[in-house]
Amino acid sequence: MEKWNRKKLIKEYIEFFKSKKHKEIANFSLVPEHDSTVLFTTAGMHPLVPFLLGQRHTAGKRLVNVQKCIRTGDIDEVGDAVHHTFFEMLGNWSLGDYFKKEAIDMSYEFLTRILKIPIKNLSVSCFAGDKDAPKDEESAKIWKNLGIKKIKFLPKSDNWWIAGETGPCGPDTEMFVNGVEIWNDVFMQYNKTKEGRYEILKQKNVDTGMGVERTLAILNNLDDNYLTDSFLPIIKEIEKLSGKKYGKDEGETRAMRIIADHIKASVFIIADGILPGNVERGYVLRRLIRRAVRYGKELGIKDNFTCKVAIPVFQIYDDYEILRKNKTKITEELEKEEEKFRKTIEEGLKAAEKLFSGKIPIERKKFIKLMQLPNHQEILKELWNKKREGKDYSIKEANISEKEIDNATITGKEGFLLYQSFGFPAEMILELSREKNLLFYRGEFRIELEKHQELSRTSSSGVFKSGLADSSEETTKLHTATHLLNQALREILKEDIHQKGSNITAERLRFDFNFPRKLTADELEKVENLVNKKIKEKLDVKCEEMKPEEAKKSGAQGVFDSKYREKVKVYSIANFSKEICAGPHVKNTGELEKFKIIKEEAVAAGVRRIKAILE
Repeated sequence: MEKWNRKKLIKEYIEFFKSKKHKEIANFSLVPEHDSTVLFTTAGMHPLVPFLLGQRHTAGKRLVNVQKCIRTGDIDEVGDAVHHTFFEMLGNWSLGDYFKKEAIDMSYEFLTRILKIPIKNLSVSCFAGDKDAPKDEESAKIWKNLGIKKIKFLPKSDNWWIAGETGPCGPDTEMFVNGVEIWNDVFMQYNKTKEGRYEILKQKNVDTGMGVERTLAILNNLDDNYLTDSFLPIIKEIEKLSGKKYGKDEGETRAMRIIADHIKASVFIIADGILPGNVERGYVLRRLIRRAVRYGKELGIKDNFTCKVAIPVFQIYDDYEILRKNKTKITEELEKEEEKFRKTIEEGLKAAEKLFSGKIPIERKKFIKLMQLPNHQEILKELWNKKREGKDYSIKEANISEKEIDNATITGKEGFLLYQSFGFPAEMILELSREKNLLFYRGEFRIELEKHQELSRTSSSGVFKSGLADSSEETTKLHTATHLLNQALREILKEDIHQKGSNITAERLRFDFNFPRKLTADELEKVENLVNKKIKEKLDVKCEEMKPEEAKKSGAQGVFDSKYREKVKVYSIANFSKEICAGPHVKNTGELEKFKIIKEEAVAAGVRRIKAILE
């Protein structure tokens, strides 16, 4: 059987789709530049949102790449053989070009000719149809004509894709090898409105996704993704540091997977300019590092180890220039955060043990039954709502009484004290309490936390509720205002200012930038006045397409990644501002009305944030 490794799989995929007239595009930052729907890039389609909505891409209508992704919704699941926080996603897209037949034909050809998967091992699923859209007989017929015999029709919960509550969406067809999902082709032919209607899209797109780690496991006949070359060198390093053997003990194996996953994710997050903190992305990063440290302690690793575990990450992903360039910074931040946490973890664990000892655990059988309920999170959420309202809050599904709940509950205030005094994230308190058969509801914890600081409610899940990135008139204006703000900061502060992140909604813009201290009131006023001056001057906004090296020579601001091969869009605001950007933007700054800064604050060490509106 042919041995597959990470680099070989990626090369074969990219070359195959380039032979089908696809253009390879950049591997984008983990921090979405113009997408307020997520904290991190969670799929290859996120950087392509404007183009899926109809904007023309400089590389054309057929695109392909491998995209680094972070998903934080599954952090609690990490530790089994298949869940990951960081992963690479292979994807190919049609932006209003080919559709179902061509997409399925290419998928079939790549699976059987390039990956050499026997047709007898392949099965597929298609959308079963409902009141919103018909049964996807077309996709099933295409698969049948290709010789696929095992075809299932599944409901919207299994075979329908949408990024959020509204926006482009449609049926998908999933491919399986011996029952394990390997690939997904999404046919974006509808647009879901705010009213819940499904309207036919003018531009029909194809959006596909194939996870590198899972595919490698399938191709190498492994039932554990951590045994592929995307993880195994990291596991070997953890074995060496801990003296434990992977696969020998279930608990130790789980701990090794968590450490390997979390340190890898942390390396990539820091490389993209995020530092550990108590807000949004920084909070996610801090949680990952501290969770890894805690499991390192369980494995008996006594000295600081995160930097050592990071070494094989740099080796596995030596094709990422962003890791090579930021290696020193990454190791320094890992070391600092681990050292900071180690100073308090011993005392914190003692305090937690003391707190837990004052509770009466739920009987083990009942607790396991509760945790195995597929909707146990919703049950616990409803439980605390009922408790506050004075209603019956017993858990009938697991035969747990009100008294048992009261005796076994870690309150939000108790959990917050562990966080405030020892830096234990809510998720760590949840894990510790579950190990003792105790209940802890993160919602109550967040209420306590938000009384003391403005911590984003999305920090734990990493996901906003909205749909695809907004391209409304309001957000379009704010995109342009962000360019004015960026240049105004450079001119007023006389520093080499660079964007560290942005988030734009229809109501306000949020702009993160490098600066070592709090801005004075006078500096903020000057920045605001300069932006408004440029608005009043009614400057034209011009868009040009050029090669990355041409953009760089022209003085355009932006990240010039070595993987940029296609042309980029450069937006110029007269002679004031020039930046690489995907848009959208207004035609003239006179459309912006009045710019107002509403807040300036610290995000992390050396990173400041400005929030502003247009009045």
